[in-house]
Amino acid sequence: MVVPELRPWRAARPHLARVARAVTPRLARVAQAVRPRAQRITEVVRPHVARVTRAVRPREGRYTTPQVAAVAATMGLALAAGAATAAGPWDSTGQRTAERDRAAAWSREGGADHGSRADAAAETPVPAPSAAPVLAGVTGRTVLTKSAPSAPSVPTLASVLDRLLDDDSLGPRRTAAVVDVATGERLYGKDQDRALTPASTTKIATAVAALSAVGPDHRFVTRAVLEPGTDKLLLVGGGDPTLTARAKGGAWADLRALADRTATALEKRGLTRVSLKYDASLFTGEDLHPIGVNENIARVTALMADEGRTDDSGSGPAARSADPAAEAARTFGALLRDRGVEVEAPDAAAAKATPDAATLASVQSPPLSAVVERMLTDSDNDIAEALARHTALATGRDASFEGGAAAVHDRLGKLGLPVAGSAFHDGSGLDREDRLTANLLTALLATAGSPSHPELRAALTGLPVAGFTGTLSDRYENTAERPGIGLVRAKTGSLTGVNTLAGTVVDADGRLLAFAFLTDGSMDQTAARAALDRAAAALAGCGCR
Repeated sequence: MVVPELRPWRAARPHLARVARAVTPRLARVAQAVRPRAQRITEVVRPHVARVTRAVRPREGRYTTPQVAAVAATMGLALAAGAATAAGPWDSTGQRTAERDRAAAWSREGGADHGSRADAAAETPVPAPSAAPVLAGVTGRTVLTKSAPSAPSVPTLASVLDRLLDDDSLGPRRTAAVVDVATGERLYGKDQDRALTPASTTKIATAVAALSAVGPDHRFVTRAVLEPGTDKLLLVGGGDPTLTARAKGGAWADLRALADRTATALEKRGLTRVSLKYDASLFTGEDLHPIGVNENIARVTALMADEGRTDDSGSGPAARSADPAAEAARTFGALLRDRGVEVEAPDAAAAKATPDAATLASVQSPPLSAVVERMLTDSDNDIAEALARHTALATGRDASFEGGAAAVHDRLGKLGLPVAGSAFHDGSGLDREDRLTANLLTALLATAGSPSHPELRAALTGLPVAGFTGTLSDRYENTAERPGIGLVRAKTGSLTGVNTLAGTVVDADGRLLAFAFLTDGSMDQTAARAALDRAAAALAGCGCR
């Protein structure tokens, strides 16, 4: 059926075209300079809407079709810009739900979904919406990215990156790689097979291995169990590094909720007095990271609340409890006493629950995909080490530093990734003996974006966003770095002398690129970080033609 073009529309069309040409450049400039304050766009666009409205208002009090269309078009553009900013792409927690939910809608493969349990978390962390081209280009379901550049474009990209990566602040050792995610073609390489210390970009490998082995829908369970015929109550850790005892725990597993349910269950059994112990036996081996006591990581245990932090921080360095498992049990005992249960052992001792112990109550973490996002956004070392151990458990290894490292390496190899030359000693990248290549890091990112691996998508959606979230929230502020704001999504890595950056970027042609920059021997961390940010920003502004 052919629908004829109506005469009023033909008359309105030139007016709409002029309005669109006038408004679009202004919106583009606003989008480039945007910070996470929706008010900026509103203030910039409102005058244009008012001017157009005044210009087309008829003197006799009636609007013609072209005038109505012009006002509607202008207001529509303004509302779209305002809505996009107000909706995201970032919320206060640094998570990006729209992307994760959208990815989940594409496919829910891998892992076991325990969401049907009665004691499952009522809600999961809500990530904010993200730029459509990032994931659209990954899935291939909507053609928003272009094909790989032709051969003549490669020297252009090389000339841009060679100059930027030749910065003396980066130190004497540096490697790099850039890959077109849609095609897998390497667009740039600089000693890309040379293994260097990756620092926290190791977490990308840990994320991919855990998502692959454990599954994105898996939830970690913390239980309160009662030994049959006794008053012996045990708090059993399920290796949930996000368990919280704080009053406002959000969607994370809540120790207070567990105390509520446990007290109710004890009352139903007629028990008002218990002897409390705890079971953290799920993880094995040494619990102290090789770097020793350090504010960047707690002792790695299957039972902890708020990562053993002794302050009210939620991320970053903080003083930690000397025994996070025992501290979590003491906190649980205090919560039970507040609910009328007499707890015999205020300083609970370690024990192991028997197979016959009855579960009185439990709480679950959000899905692993949400936990991975938090780990990557905040560069959370405690979560990373827990995920390495869960990867070990899922693949039949001991849940120790050694078992976790071996499990991550083996899992990546089974995915067909180029692990030659790599060496894993932990899951967080705090160990300076870790070694990764730029080739492996870009392969990890490209695989996470592949339509054939939707279970790995959180390894992309969790990456910090330049100028907005996580460890990139306070970067990309200088002029040469600003083109990367909102377009660069990357995992940072920093140790003394070591500076790394690996992630994705949408370039000027709308293509999704995966990149990895590893450097070693820098004497100026601030300058080195800025140099890496400039390189990533250059990718965002380069059409590579």
